[in-house]
Amino acid sequence: MATIYEVAKLAGVSPATVSRVFNGAAVSEEKAQAVREAAGKLRFTPNRAARTLRKQSTEVIALIIPDIENPYFTEMARGVEDVAQEVGYSVVLCNSDARIEKENSYLRIAIAGSMAGVIIAAASDHPDLDDVIADGRPVVAVDRRSGYDVDSVVMDNRTAGRIATEALLDAGYRRIACMTGPDNVETAVERAEGWRDAMTARVDVDLTGLLHYSSFRVEGGRETVASLLDSPWLRPDAIVAANNLLGVGALQVLTERRLTPPDIGVAVVGSLPFTTLTPDVVTVVRLPARDMGGTAARLLLERIEGNTDPARTVVLCGELQRALLGRDATEVVS
Repeated sequence: MATIYEVAKLAGVSPATVSRVFNGAAVSEEKAQAVREAAGKLRFTPNRAARTLRKQSTEVIALIIPDIENPYFTEMARGVEDVAQEVGYSVVLCNSDARIEKENSYLRIAIAGSMAGVIIAAASDHPDLDDVIADGRPVVAVDRRSGYDVDSVVMDNRTAGRIATEALLDAGYRRIACMTGPDNVETAVERAEGWRDAMTARVDVDLTGLLHYSSFRVEGGRETVASLLDSPWLRPDAIVAANNLLGVGALQVLTERRLTPPDIGVAVVGSLPFTTLTPDVVTVVRLPARDMGGTAARLLLERIEGNTDPARTVVLCGELQRALLGRDATEVVS
């Protein structure tokens, strides 16, 4: 089934113009004709039921995220907004603080406010989307799956965790700890699985005590690293931080104790939002958060426009941007 984006490309106009043509808004006759011709060639027909629902809805999308202070999610939000505004939609940003009750409150507001759809990075692996789906509002799960038959845009988290760990192993480290988020959050578990995959495949090290579930916040990184350093039995020679803020917390503690790479290796899944270290001493697996937000917005807008295809899952991959100068390394791997 063709989308408004395909129609817009063929007609040489913006997606917003296509939307205005089929919603009866004012558009020049030349552009309207180009849109109608492109739609005919692509056999694009707006879904009547979807158009009826749109008339009962505001041109507003709810974006529910677990931590507005995390630059990863604000970058994602920018991607959602960029795409939504192309077709005249506004985005309401809702911060759940990773609290299920707060998330549920925002879902109720999305229904009461007749919002056109919802993009949600859920606070847990089991969000309650029953009411918003029953109300006919399209939903797209982003960053983590929802357990519902809805479109999803996620990262290949297991591979990201493995790549980060392998970079440290390649640099000569062996006793590598992993600190990740809550064990009821898909991204936290999958990135830890990637760490475990790399460790079990490459080194003969007892992993007991090296995996730590925490919060996906700076405080979680600080507490975990302090605990590891204070224990003579658990002290690692390198650390994988499963998100950006955990990485910041880890680097803060290491800097305070005058233990910086390469004395202790550090690999971070997700771009570091701020650090006092030079950029060539930390392994970073960058996650395309803005692309993820934009992709989620496009999927949602297609549903709003009437796409009835089976639910889709889009998986995006992280990229190893730079690798640490390790004990046995002779150059920085970029």
